[in-house]
Amino acid sequence: MATIDVTQKSRIYHTLSELNTAFAAIVGHCDTLQQTGLFKSKAAKLLPSFVQELQAECNQEFLESIEALELEDWNRFGKIRQKWEKYIGDPDDVFIHAEERRKELAKQRKKKKGR
Repeated sequence: MATIDVTQKSRIYHTLSELNTAFAAIVGHCDTLQQTGLFKSKAAKLLPSFVQELQAECNQEFLESIEALELEDWNRFGKIRQKWEKYIGDPDDVFIHAEERRKELAKQRKKKKGR
């Protein structure tokens, strides 16, 4: 997937918001027309549901792509953060983590023996 910059991503989310607002307006307009009493057919009563079905389908399609984009960004930016944390980290932290792991393994061995 292509890399999307923060401005493009903002526009995508804004456009999706506007699309959903437009769907909500259509449903509201259908309800307003229905309340006049002029539109009594079963189809007229069902139109808001059809609109909402289309809205859900659009959202599902677009959000699937956005999810993939967000997962890629999360991975990419997470690697940058991890490199920074490694850069600023204390070299002696390795010994602290090793001691914590040794205790954890000892606890697991003790638990297995107790079974």
